[in-house]
Amino acid sequence: MVEKVSQSNPTPDWLSQLYAPVRQFGERIAEFLAPASEASAKPEYYEIAIELPGVKESDISIELHDSTLTIVAEKRSTREEKDRNYFFSERQYGSYRRVFRLPPDADGNKVTAHHEDGVLTILIAKISPEQSNPKRIKVQRR
Repeated sequence: MVEKVSQSNPTPDWLSQLYAPVRQFGERIAEFLAPASEASAKPEYYEIAIELPGVKESDISIELHDSTLTIVAEKRSTREEKDRNYFFSERQYGSYRRVFRLPPDADGNKVTAHHEDGVLTILIAKISPEQSNPKRIKVQRR
């Protein structure tokens, strides 16, 4: 199963524990503002889809380190304010970072990504289970 990863410090010290409530509140806000995503599995691969409307392919970075998949994207503002008065603006700009932990059967050498209609789709192939025959272990005397 593909899991979302928290951005918290995995081994907190006393100082980080002191600020834990503030950090947790910040993480909740970041999670709320992060682009929506979904993870699913088929027999052959895992699929992660992230909504990134208005983000160019050149502003998306995907890295896989060990079993951690990190996606960083930036939506840049190109708003021109010449001869225009805004009454409101609900558009969001800025950087986004999502981190996912991949399961042991994910094949890190077979990852593809494509961006279409504002959705980034990442496919991670599964390692096919080998048909293994049981191996006998001989018990030896010491």
